[in-house]
Amino acid sequence: MSVTPTSTGYRRLAAIAALFALVVVVFGAFVRLSNAGLSCPDWPTCYGRLTWPEHESEIARANEAFPDRPVESHKAWREQVHRFLAGGLILTTFALAAISWRRRRTPGQPWKVPLAASLLIVFQALLGMWTVTWKLKPVVVMAHLLGGMATFALLVWTWARTREPAGGPAVPGLRTAVVLGLGALALQIALGGWTSSNYAAFACGTDFPTCLGQWWPATDFREAFVLWRGIGVDYEGGVLDGPARVAIQLAHRGFALVVSVLLTALGLACLRVAAWRRAGALLLALLSAQLALGVANVMAGLPLWIATLHNAVAALLLAALVAMLARTVER
Repeated sequence: MSVTPTSTGYRRLAAIAALFALVVVVFGAFVRLSNAGLSCPDWPTCYGRLTWPEHESEIARANEAFPDRPVESHKAWREQVHRFLAGGLILTTFALAAISWRRRRTPGQPWKVPLAASLLIVFQALLGMWTVTWKLKPVVVMAHLLGGMATFALLVWTWARTREPAGGPAVPGLRTAVVLGLGALALQIALGGWTSSNYAAFACGTDFPTCLGQWWPATDFREAFVLWRGIGVDYEGGVLDGPARVAIQLAHRGFALVVSVLLTALGLACLRVAAWRRAGALLLALLSAQLALGVANVMAGLPLWIATLHNAVAALLLAALVAMLARTVER
């Protein structure tokens, strides 16, 4: 099949790569939130196996080889399947980048962004390895989440740039507003990753909008945002005390208000322009869903499915903004 920048085949490959990245990001959140991030103590194998130990004899040998990390088969499969999915994403992204590079002299061919995505995904693989070997070090876990989201965003951009321009009148200041919204959302995603990697999601218990029955309980922001604490510590379960975890949770909640104001204003502005009405409605719908999931996360006691869906909708919000930005850039 001949694949050209404007062909159905190229657009389909870009869409598949973006969807693959979304699956990897969401499944990675599922692994992290189900406390399965260290369920395979080695990398890229799992207890020395390509898959994971399942039978009694395999489990016995694995426990003997890794006495400090007994096999939990119900968790190990999650970590290893996530690695398989990541491998598939690497192959898909490399294929897209290779086609883009080969056709880089063709007018209108997007090739720099697919190439950047392929380079970023190599670094992502290293972060995935360090996540295990550095025992869930929070800054690495957060960086791994941000790298996955960034890869997804680059692939969404590539797909969006292959679509026909939607047309319609230019909206003054729209691109600036989208860029501002993207920056704020990226920071909020980073705060969410920091909250999760430091096990601070439940720091306020099930209280909302208060925290531990107070509007401003004891906090320790200085300790909460120390990015580097050395290598060799097992960070599973977290190492911060209560006030530091509360500080992280409150920072995540507080900045959510900032993001909500920015994206609401953007969505409402888009609703007033016919060509952007659908994009604005989608943005507002996703924002409403994300806020509802965030509140439900706290009040329901952090159910796994809600927490995972919270990560998924964050990725979809990111995709919506990236697609909007792609429409504002001249071709």
